[in-house]
Amino acid sequence: MHAVAAISQSALSHNLNVVRTQAPHAKIICMVKANAYGHRFDLIKPLLQCDLLAVSELSEARILRQYTALPILLLSGVFNEHDLIEAIKLGCHLVLHDLSQLSIIGNSKQPVTVWLKVDTGMHRLGLSSSELSICLEQINNHSNILVECIMSHFSCADELENTNNLKQLNYFNQIKVDGVNRSIANSAAILSLPQSHFEYVRPGIMLYGVSPFSTVDEKLQPVMELSAPIMSVKSIDKGDSVGYGSSWTAKQNTKIAIIGIGYGDGYPRHAKNGTPVLINNTLCSLIGRVSMDLICVNIEDLHVSVGDKAILWGHDKLHVETVAKHSDTIGYELLTSVSSRVDFIVHD
Repeated sequence: MHAVAAISQSALSHNLNVVRTQAPHAKIICMVKANAYGHRFDLIKPLLQCDLLAVSELSEARILRQYTALPILLLSGVFNEHDLIEAIKLGCHLVLHDLSQLSIIGNSKQPVTVWLKVDTGMHRLGLSSSELSICLEQINNHSNILVECIMSHFSCADELENTNNLKQLNYFNQIKVDGVNRSIANSAAILSLPQSHFEYVRPGIMLYGVSPFSTVDEKLQPVMELSAPIMSVKSIDKGDSVGYGSSWTAKQNTKIAIIGIGYGDGYPRHAKNGTPVLINNTLCSLIGRVSMDLICVNIEDLHVSVGDKAILWGHDKLHVETVAKHSDTIGYELLTSVSSRVDFIVHD
């Protein structure tokens, strides 16, 4: 018996339609980096109905190209001529975020489409305004280079009241180049800053049914249901401890279920006592430390049997955001950490 990640095609379609509803006049770039945020390139067919797909690495573009003919936006860009040649063959649009990339792209013998990334305040990747001017001036001398879009990235869009959002947006609004599109809106900005949508939006986590904010968004539908079988059911006495380090001790006679999933499958090792687990439509509590292969759950008076399914996240009653809060992390990390020994299947 194995842990299973069931990927809902209907939820993917629904969430993509939410993007279309929120940003009806913008083209959509589906962010599918990190193997589609852990959902696997081969299981995200509904997302292939967008305008572009975006990945971080050339290795990701190489795999993704097996499943689609859509243009692929390579967020890292390229840093040598060999990668440039491969990226062009793969039909990639290249992000240029550092001046060092300009000379490499300028040597291209083939037409290449570039996106110029500007640093508007995140201070991670991106050109300064003066560097942007240099790029535009030099690109004008290269007939093989087409500038499709000027882009940037919010640092605090998931914090609705953060004043940095409008500061960055105001900065970005000052950057206008005739005939060149603009893009800055991620999932959080798609949902909360309609004035940031411009010509392209770049949804990521919302496509997978996870809210970019601190609360669950009921408009979105969870895409990944992670579940595992109950391996054993036993009764323990008051005063008995459970798991490594004896970190949880029964205050009364207690019935527990041992479930076949652990940090070796991607379930967070730092999930705390009390983290909810859904069994037979009832929320139960994680007890003891998460092991590599197993977790233990207090099932109280619930009737369960060996082989019954326990849902770890991805249900209306148990969102990945909830598990993330109990683990002092974010849903992004949990989704991208599901390991290769989990069986991935298409659901519905």
